[in-house]
Amino acid sequence: MPELPEAERARQTLESALGRRIVGVDDRDTYVCRPHAPGELAGALTGHTLITAHRRGKFMWLETEDGPALGLHLGMAGRIVVDPEDVSRWDRFAVEFEDGGRLVLRDKRRLGRAVLNPDFSHVGPDAAQVGREDFRRLIGRGRSPVKARLLDQRAISGVGNLLADQILWQARISPRRRVSDLSVEDLDRLRREVRAAVRSAIRRGGAHTGRFIQSRRHEGTCPRDGSLLQRGQVGGRTTFWCPVCQR
Repeated sequence: MPELPEAERARQTLESALGRRIVGVDDRDTYVCRPHAPGELAGALTGHTLITAHRRGKFMWLETEDGPALGLHLGMAGRIVVDPEDVSRWDRFAVEFEDGGRLVLRDKRRLGRAVLNPDFSHVGPDAAQVGREDFRRLIGRGRSPVKARLLDQRAISGVGNLLADQILWQARISPRRRVSDLSVEDLDRLRREVRAAVRSAIRRGGAHTGRFIQSRRHEGTCPRDGSLLQRGQVGGRTTFWCPVCQR
């Protein structure tokens, strides 16, 4: 499933669509474009020019110069393609530009979204940008296991299952540890590793590229000390960790 790094790389792809005037929109897929009726996105966006591309967690949106914003989400398997060489049966939503190019949400599983003026009031601050005091407050309160809190998009947004395991391994913190047991120093170290893991994953191509993730499998061993990894469920998600160096 795409996490923050994949969404950021998609946002960077969207930048190549900026400054281009929209002359047509294919919004016929009523599931991907819900709750909008066919033609509603087309009527709102046609004639406008895209000017900025933003992201918050896994959510992206494009602003127009004097019209509505276009929100996009990759779902579980979607990807953004700008100026594709072909038309695919998996193109769920498309924007056509005056210069003949296209912006496409390509999604085999049909779980991506395209929506006008998206509301992100339910989403916490971006994991890559959250400040130190906010991180301490949002992650350190309550008694949830720390991995479950990292996955809570209302606390901070953008961290998924793979990235959470990578972050906690880097921070040497057990995913089962209660957030109430984390010291201020633990929380500050955790925030540093969130930022470091995100930067590395964006640069290398996605959350799956982390050093720990390469060992995250049955009978996998810790890249740091060689210990056999443990596997369990934390926050309803399959979780791997090192029982020796993650406390």
